[in-house]
Amino acid sequence: MVTLEQVRQLETKIAKAIEYVNRVTGENKLLREKLESSLKRVKELEDLVQCFKEDQSRIEEGIVAALDRLNQFEDAIGRSLSAVQAMAVTPAGKPASPPAVSVQPSVPAASPVYEAPAGDSGGPDDFFDDKPGDSNGDFPPDGEPPPDSGEPGLGELDIF
Repeated sequence: MVTLEQVRQLETKIAKAIEYVNRVTGENKLLREKLESSLKRVKELEDLVQCFKEDQSRIEEGIVAALDRLNQFEDAIGRSLSAVQAMAVTPAGKPASPPAVSVQPSVPAASPVYEAPAGDSGGPDDFFDDKPGDSNGDFPPDGEPPPDSGEPGLGELDIF
């Protein structure tokens, strides 16, 4: 026959089992949520990697195209230099005098410079002591730039 003591032991074991099942169910739910968020993050990272791969492919194609254009440019320069050298040789097989090429310097030999008025030392300390509105030696005291001398290249950036 079953005693009262055995029933109490059974009740405590059942209570512990229910508590354990509840705790494990909560952990299971938490783990499933973590798994879901991790899978979502993995998907985002896979998409990002795919975008990087596509961008890398486009970058590589651009670099290859640029290198091809540079090769074409190099070939064109080589052909034009060959043509110039061929034209420089006279029919007798003697090299002709080099063709006269007019090259204009991009910076004139002498450009107008503003002279500081007497009494202005113009030292490095004076450069930083200027106050707003003061002349710093770049322009005459009236604040206007010097007139254009009409020479080509002044005030322009001549790259080619």
